[in-house]
Amino acid sequence: MTAIISYTIAMMMFVNALVPASPDWIEVRKDGSGFVFKSSGAAFIPWGFNYDRDYRFRLIEDYWEKEWDAVEQDFKEMKELGANVVRIHLQFAKFMDGPDTPNQASIARLEKVVRLAEESGLYLDITGLGTYRAKDAPKWYLNLREREHWAAQARFWEAIAAVCAHRPGVFAYNLMNEPLVSGEKLSPGSWVHPHALEGFHYLQYINLDPSGRERSEIARQWIRRMVQSIRKYDRRHMVTVGLFPVDMHWPKPEEATGFAPSKIAPELDFLSVHFYPGKGEIDLAINTLRRYRTSKPLVIEETYVLNCSFPEIQSFLERSRGIAQGWLGFYWGQSPAELVGSSKLNDQVLAQWLQLFRKLNPNQVQ
Repeated sequence: MTAIISYTIAMMMFVNALVPASPDWIEVRKDGSGFVFKSSGAAFIPWGFNYDRDYRFRLIEDYWEKEWDAVEQDFKEMKELGANVVRIHLQFAKFMDGPDTPNQASIARLEKVVRLAEESGLYLDITGLGTYRAKDAPKWYLNLREREHWAAQARFWEAIAAVCAHRPGVFAYNLMNEPLVSGEKLSPGSWVHPHALEGFHYLQYINLDPSGRERSEIARQWIRRMVQSIRKYDRRHMVTVGLFPVDMHWPKPEEATGFAPSKIAPELDFLSVHFYPGKGEIDLAINTLRRYRTSKPLVIEETYVLNCSFPEIQSFLERSRGIAQGWLGFYWGQSPAELVGSSKLNDQVLAQWLQLFRKLNPNQVQ
């Protein structure tokens, strides 16, 4: 009998070892100074990558079904590079077949990505409502007026929240990447900003006509509408929005997009900002970053050595530690080992970036 009991216990231990432990939930520290694991109260410092496309400039929805093995490998590599958060960017056109009709295949694939993150020891920053390829934006979506446009966006977030509500592997929902509030009347259908970077349109408007409203109030109304749609199904996960300073040389760059930090912070769990310091302008970048501080945690959700040198971006990351509580760089499907031998300048820069990001990881055991 003793042998049988011992064997049973051994088998249970073996099976349990094969089943990944459920990740702990992440929440804002009670004093608003950062993030913690809910169960232990230990500090959680977001450190990771934007996984917004691969090195062939394909968005994740382009390959996450037929090349699932590549997605799994990418998550493994990001974890090995020291990440604990991965930001994914979901395109509206892939998730909504109509104003009130979510695409169930994409919803199911997203749930599979969340499970992969949990199994990989990673947390997802889920950014939604993307129209990165302007040509993919549905005509019916572009032709909607503000009220109906917001309703379709709210339905998108309802569908996402419904499937993710009970998944601890979600770090937060980012309502939109770099939204803008227009202070003047725009032509019908002009929701996608015309500026493009390498063919992708990362900015979009949340309104086409201020109609006498203050820009910051429009931002608050839109955020409140999106958050309400999420909270119908999910009252647990944190919500943020991706902000950026249009021009750090402006008197109030933090208000340029209409999303003034002090005005929108009460509607969100934490603020996210995107920073690409200019050459010789690290002091300016740090001073601008300070303008985004509120009573809520602040995450630098995008940064990269785009316009400055490596010593400068290292200085920015190190000096920002007294201001921000999290940092996300970029990873596009290739490890430093795959990049280091490349003759392409962009690959060499990315390899050096990944090496620097691994070196500066605040979660490393010294």
